[in-house]
Formats: sequence, C-alpha cells, structure tokens
Amino acid sequence: MEIAFFEIEKWQEKYLRQKLKGHKLLFFKEHLNGKHMDKIKNIEVLCVFVYSHLTEEVVGKLPKLKMICTMSTGYDHIDINFCRQKELIVCNAATYAQNTVAEHAFALILALSNKVVESFDRFRKGNLSLNGLTGIDLKDKIIGIVGAGKIGTHVIRMAHGFGMDVIVYDVFKSKSLAKKFNFKYVNLNYLLKKSDVVSLHCPLTKDNKYMINKRNLGRMKKSVILVNTARGKLIDTVALADAIKKEKLWGVGLDVLENEKKIKKNPKLLFKGKDEILIAERFLMKQKNVIITAHNAFNSRESLIRLLDETVDNIKSFNNGKLNKQCLVC
Repeated sequence: MEIAFFEIEKWQEKYLRQKLKGHKLLFFKEHLNGKHMDKIKNIEVLCVFVYSHLTEEVVGKLPKLKMICTMSTGYDHIDINFCRQKELIVCNAATYAQNTVAEHAFALILALSNKVVESFDRFRKGNLSLNGLTGIDLKDKIIGIVGAGKIGTHVIRMAHGFGMDVIVYDVFKSKSLAKKFNFKYVNLNYLLKKSDVVSLHCPLTKDNKYMINKRNLGRMKKSVILVNTARGKLIDTVALADAIKKEKLWGVGLDVLENEKKIKKNPKLLFKGKDEILIAERFLMKQKNVIITAHNAFNSRESLIRLLDETVDNIKSFNNGKLNKQCLVC
C-alpha cells in the first residue's frame, strides 16, 4: 500500500520503515496542508497527528484513500461523518498513552498543590522565603474525574494511592468498574460543588464544548484545583481567565488550550494575538497558580514507541482484513 505519514520526526521515520517494509511510505515532518495534496493523491492510508485537520475538503481530494490512522487518542480533528459517508476506515491509538497522560495529570495536581513551580522560580532568584508557599494535602480530599475511560481509570487508581476519595461523572456508567476501582458516579453539578480537585479526561464532542463555563466555574470551591489534559475546548478560556483574575480557584493545570492548533502554526499569536481567547490564554500563562505544558502529557519515550506500534498494528490489521476493534473509530 501507499501510506503517508505527517508530523513525523526522523527517528520515527526510521522506526516505521523497519516495521512497514514492503509498502510505499511517504513522510512529512509538518502537518498536512494544501501544498501536500499533489504528493499524496495516490495514497491508500493516511496517518496524522492532531494538528492535521482532515476536513471534507481535504479527504475528498484523496480518491484512493481507504483508511485514516490518527496517531492520537482523540479524533475531533477528523470529519468522522464525512468519512462514514465515504465508507473510510478510521482508527485511533486508543491505549498508547493511558498511564502516561494520567501520570502527567497528577504531576500537574502535585505541582499546584505544593506550589512547586513558584517555589523553584523563587529559589532560582536566590529567595529562600517560604512566605506564600504553603501548599495543601491531597489525602482525604475529594477528586472529581470527568470521564472514566482508560486514562481516567488510571487517574482514579493513582488518586486512591494518595488517600483521596473519588467521584466520577461519565455519560457511560459501569457498575463493575465502579466496584473494582471503589468510586461512585455522580452528576456533573454535584461533582463540581464537592470536588477539591477536578480532572478532565473525556473526549471533545458537540455536546460538551465549554463544559467548564462561567456558570460551572462558579459552582466550584475557591480552593479547587482544575486540571485539563483532554481537549482545550472543554473549558471556556475567557471564563477561566476571569475566574483566576477574581481568585475563585486555587490553581489550574492545562496541557491543552482552546487555541492550541492556531498557536502551534503561529506561536507569535500567543504574544500578539488580539482575539479574546488569545488574550485570555496570554493572561493565564503569566499567572503563578496556572501551569501550562503545551500538549506534552503523552510525550514519554515508552508512550511514543507504543504509539508507533499501535499505528503499525492498525495498518497491518487493515491490510490483513482483520480490523483492530479496540482502536476502530469508524
């Protein structure tokens, strides 16, 4: 098959060439855009990361395309409805970063609860004062998990290790999962009101954009830690900036931003952009109680190898006529 990969580093290219011998492989280090269309017009499989937008216009220009592999768990950058209409197979990498992202979420929680970044910045300037650096314990606190999928389940497991009580909001409920991991399902309003830590681990859908909005931010405790390692648009950034400005939250940890893809293409926008979301993101990045890690939660050595292996497995399964249902989107 002819297969195109986008957003690929040199070491990944070398690894994939070893794993996919016998196929015609095309590699591009940048995200897919209009200038690539002539070069990939004959491909049967397209592999991308989250910064390549696979719209109806893009996918419609690839007449021989049979399969799309996104090298990510989320797939909101792909027009899934159009892919279904065209009877295209779409696969994600469902399990590669489940523990990695969960560990990163807890890294953010711990950094905020112990004021690690502020402490380090102060020490680096030669200031050894502890004034204002008093943190909070996690033991006996309530953590609210929004989305108890593969990543959320790892966060639940870790939270118990810190002696936390766990409550979960999820559209899909599993009594066996709740029993196994010792948590209870609650509605979103209850979770927001009761939680000392709120951690988001759900996919972005048309129904949950701005799930964390001005009204829901107002429901949270002033001592709450809010963490988002899922998708930027789950949070209304302007409302979040306003809440931080009014000191309504203890701290915020973000691995994803609402304008993330726009900033990735043009980093100068973060410093010069004039729309209200960019202004809000600029404000957040300057706050001592806000940590932003720029979509790095998945980025461990082990996780990246698993990502490539899952993608290769998806391609080989498709080529052999035995689709990997665990990673099958449509």
